[in-house]
Amino acid sequence: MTRTTTTRRRTLLAAAAAALSLALAACGSDGMDGMDHAASPTVSAAPGHDTAGTSHDPDGMDGMDGMEGMNGTAGTGGSADGLAAERGGYRLDGTLSGTEYRFTVTGPDGGALTSYRPEQTEEMHFYAIRSDLSGFQHLHPVMSPDGTWTAPLAALRPGDWRMYASFVPGAGAGAGTGLVLSRTATVPGQDAPVPLPAAAASTTADGYTVTVSGAPKAGAPGGLTVTVGKDGQPVTDLEPYLGTYAHLTAFHAGDQAFAHLHPEAEAAENAGGGPTLAFHAELPQAGDWRLFLQFRTGGALHTAALTLNVAA
Repeated sequence: MTRTTTTRRRTLLAAAAAALSLALAACGSDGMDGMDHAASPTVSAAPGHDTAGTSHDPDGMDGMDGMEGMNGTAGTGGSADGLAAERGGYRLDGTLSGTEYRFTVTGPDGGALTSYRPEQTEEMHFYAIRSDLSGFQHLHPVMSPDGTWTAPLAALRPGDWRMYASFVPGAGAGAGTGLVLSRTATVPGQDAPVPLPAAAASTTADGYTVTVSGAPKAGAPGGLTVTVGKDGQPVTDLEPYLGTYAHLTAFHAGDQAFAHLHPEAEAAENAGGGPTLAFHAELPQAGDWRLFLQFRTGGALHTAALTLNVAA
C-alpha cells in the first residue's frame, strides 16, 4: 500500500467520524426535546380554586377542582370547604318540604349516583345548620333504589339553612374520594339570629363536661384533644359511635364552611372509651369555628357544642 493511499484512507475515516459525531449531536438536540419533562405546563384554575397542591385540602380533592374548571362546573365554594353544590363532576340537588329534605347526587355520567362507599360506617352523612350556626343536626338518611335520599329533620326555626351531604362515591371519576356538597334552604317566618357563643375551652351537655385543648393554626395540620367528664370524674364508658368514640364536626362563622375533624383512633371491640380522645384538626380559615362533638353513653347520643378561635 502506498503512502498516498494510506493518507487518503485516514482522511476519509476522519471525515466519516466527524459526520457521525454531527449526526449524534443533532439527534441529542432535536430528538430529546420531546422528552424534556422538567418544565410543567401552565394550568389555569377556575376562580377560587387552589392549584398549589393538596396540603390545604382535607378531602384530598384539589386534583378534582381542576376537573371542575375543565368541565365549566366550578362550584361557589373553596377547594374543600363544603360550600359548593357541584364538584368534580358530582352535583347535589335537593328540596326542603316541611322538615323533610329530599336530595340526589348526580354523577359525572349525568345519572343519579346510587353507589357509595361507607365512611365511618355510613354511606351518607347529612348535616343541617342555620346561618347563625345554631340548630345543628347530623343524620344518616335512607336512599331509595333510584338514588333519592330522604332526611327527616327535627323542627327547623325560620331562617336561612345550609344542607350538607358528605359521602364517598363508589363509582365515577371520584370513586373512593370523599366529597362534601351543600345547598341552602330558607324556612319562612321571622326569627332573630342567635348570637354566637364566645370561644371557650369547655362546655356541658346532658350533665357531661367536655373540654377541648389545642391551638390549631389556619391551614396547618394540627391536633385537638377532647376530654369527657361527669360529676368531676373522668368518663371511661364511651360507647362506639360511627366506628369511633366520638364524632367531631366544625363550621366556620360567617360563611358556614365545613370541616370534619377525624379521630386518631377507632373504637376498640368490647371496650369503653374515654376520657381523652385525640382528633386530627386542619381548619382552613382563621376566626371562630363552632364545634359539635357527638358521643354515646348508655345507648343515648349526646351533642356538645363550643366555639373555638383559630389563629391565622
